[in-house]
Amino acid sequence: MKIEDVRRVLIVGAGTMGSEIGFQCAMHDCDVVLYDSKSEALEAALPNLKAKVDWYVTAGVLDRAQVEAALARMDTTSDAEEAASEVDLVSESVPEDPKLKGEVLARFDKLCPARAIFTTNTSTLVPSQFAEATGRPSQFAALHFHLPVWVANVVDIMPHPGTSEETVALLQDFARRIGQIPIVLKKEHGGYVFNTMLSALLREAQTMASDGVASVEDIDRAWMGVMKSSIGPFGIMDLIGIDTVWSITDYWAKNAPWIRELPGNARFLRGYVDEGHLGQKSGRGFYDYPNPAFEQPGFVEGE
Repeated sequence: MKIEDVRRVLIVGAGTMGSEIGFQCAMHDCDVVLYDSKSEALEAALPNLKAKVDWYVTAGVLDRAQVEAALARMDTTSDAEEAASEVDLVSESVPEDPKLKGEVLARFDKLCPARAIFTTNTSTLVPSQFAEATGRPSQFAALHFHLPVWVANVVDIMPHPGTSEETVALLQDFARRIGQIPIVLKKEHGGYVFNTMLSALLREAQTMASDGVASVEDIDRAWMGVMKSSIGPFGIMDLIGIDTVWSITDYWAKNAPWIRELPGNARFLRGYVDEGHLGQKSGRGFYDYPNPAFEQPGFVEGE
């Protein structure tokens, strides 16, 4: 395929990440279908997305006419066969479990056109862990986005040893076409580039909070005050989704026993997940939304 042939994009997983990736594609003239096997996720996807992009319109980040046109190019479905029809590129954003990702992509391999490029948005896994399961390993690579997609516009392209050069080149062109800055990794690396650095920050923040070293708020104040940042590690976790952060932490707690703090961190995060406090998307996480404390005047100063 050539870049101009990529017209229809399938997003598998209609959560926060998948919805934002889909919207970014739609903003750049792609027809987008959001697929999720959970009806509640599909029902919430577009309303949540509309509420989020409305804020960016009000803030002057996005243009109202462009937003409305993009949303009109987005459809949702829980019918896998309908979702796969005539797609040119697939972006998968299901939970961080290599077996699950392989099973989902294997299913869509049977339904999608042979020309379709498959990508995974995994944050910590590497594509070789489930490349063969896709049924089209040469047309498969990681295409990893950051939140919010239209602001944090860097995307990691991570091929596995069997990814074709043509696929990598096409993904670079596609990333640029949808307003992203492509970074091509020279070899597989769990955590990619930015996330490797971010993961260390989030892990240490979790450990300090779970060990009672400092409060969530003071840990964020320390980061925001020194780095002059508008958000701290716990605000970032709320943005990502505490359930997603827990899923990643729990996976590595079970598969990287040499990182001793991970089991405690997973238990700490699980407490929020069990309460339904998932972050920005649920209205409550480490902070309450839509007006979290860290955005209020005087927060960093502790006033």
